[in-house]
Amino acid sequence: MAPPMPISRADAARRALSVRIRATILPLAVAVTLGACAAPSPSPSLGAAASPSPTPKPTPLPTPLYSNSPDPALAALIPRELAGKAVQVPPITDFAYTPGDIGEAYGEIGLRFISLQVAYISQPRLSLYAMRMQPPFATSADLEPHLAAAGEYVGIAGLHREPWTLGVAGNRLVWWRPEDMATLKGTRVYTWAVDGLVFLMIGADEEQNLAMLAALPGAPAPTPTPRPSVSGTPGASATASPS
Repeated sequence: MAPPMPISRADAARRALSVRIRATILPLAVAVTLGACAAPSPSPSLGAAASPSPTPKPTPLPTPLYSNSPDPALAALIPRELAGKAVQVPPITDFAYTPGDIGEAYGEIGLRFISLQVAYISQPRLSLYAMRMQPPFATSADLEPHLAAAGEYVGIAGLHREPWTLGVAGNRLVWWRPEDMATLKGTRVYTWAVDGLVFLMIGADEEQNLAMLAALPGAPAPTPTPRPSVSGTPGASATASPS
């Protein structure tokens, strides 16, 4: 084998420079290439994507109130004497009824009853239930779907709408109905609503009934008065007083 050719000092210097240049450039090229490959593409913010939209809270529905708190203003609306007869207005600790109890007779309206006051006259017998309610307030017309249940609450035997009439009594616009086989002859039942109050009354003496109606808050008789009922179907009105 032929001996290797001798290398001059100049050739050796050029080769060493070439090796140093390659050693410097090659890592830089590799780094640039890897950096280009590893650069992530822009992505949406994780914070925005992970934040769920707030769930609206449902409005709580009214529920029956089976406790009764003193309501002095409501009790003060009831006269203590009527036509020479004492009207008993007992404190709430003396009776077990609650707004939720009588509210069952008035459906969704009764769910908004917040206080109840009862009153009565012993002879001739008269019983009164006065309820205060939360807004939205009911009108007498709103009571129509609940007339039959209200009558049953105070002792009327049949759950029927037909005997009820929207008419004028004691210069008040009220729902009223006559007695039935479960009550004394001459008994009348009344219910009406005004200014956040609902009343239910049953009495055996019409003069006494009308005196109580006149003493309590109520919607005045409309002008002109409602037209007489012809069909007797729900929603019909009458001008005739129950007296």
